[in-house]
Amino acid sequence: MKPTILIIEDNVQNMYMLSYLLTSSGYSVIKAYNGIDGLNLADEKHPEIILVDIQLPDMDGYEICSNLRANGLPENTVVIVVTSHAMGGDREKAIEAGANGYIEKPINPDTFIKQMECIFKA
Repeated sequence: MKPTILIIEDNVQNMYMLSYLLTSSGYSVIKAYNGIDGLNLADEKHPEIILVDIQLPDMDGYEICSNLRANGLPENTVVIVVTSHAMGGDREKAIEAGANGYIEKPINPDTFIKQMECIFKA
């Protein structure tokens, strides 16, 4: 059975695309449209993978990554930042905040699952 994935993404179209790609590939998906709900769902559902956008309405993805790690997220949970916020140093900032990997938007639907799985299985 494939892992459960929590997506924390406020953009409805991005959420739809990510959810579609993941469910089509056999993953179970949990959706959160803001950071507070994402943190609560991570605590309640214990997903194996968490995809986090950086630009969210209530807190940024860096803060979410830090909070996830500080609040007892299991060490084997993989957190991947998926964002269009792709400036110099952003990847490093995401890793410092607790992310395991970083994927830039716009995502390529043909390669996204492989990119994610490379980070998850690393």
